[in-house]
Amino acid sequence: MIRRLLLAVMLLGLSFPAFAVNPDEMLADPALESRARAISAELRCMVCQNQSIDDSNAELAKDLRLLVRKRLTDGDSDQQVMNYIVSRYGEFVLLKPRFGTKTVLLWGAPILLALLGALSLVVFARRYAGQPTGSPLTTDEQARLDELLKK
Repeated sequence: MIRRLLLAVMLLGLSFPAFAVNPDEMLADPALESRARAISAELRCMVCQNQSIDDSNAELAKDLRLLVRKRLTDGDSDQQVMNYIVSRYGEFVLLKPRFGTKTVLLWGAPILLALLGALSLVVFARRYAGQPTGSPLTTDEQARLDELLKK
């Protein structure tokens, strides 16, 4: 019984996200630290690619976290920090890409695909709406139908 309980507690502990921010990276000012965490959550780890730099243990992610904190302590706004990082690493570093001329297809593709799917359903439905289904009646079946309709 105790082993099962211990195993359940261990598995529960594994289900919580592990943040990679080390205590030595954290800023003394809680307001700056919360801004740094918010920015770090929006930046992609270039090594892991599916994690934010806030969640990644990669060395590059650590360097980016330190860079974000340095820029904030130097007095940059959140937008200035983001622009600085994007200017160095490109738009790919953003987990949520910005809307612009380069990303209009990325943002518009789901809408375009939904419209094309709806249009193809309408065309398919109209094409087959008026066509009869099944096979035509034989002469015996047609005679029987005519006899039933006369009654």
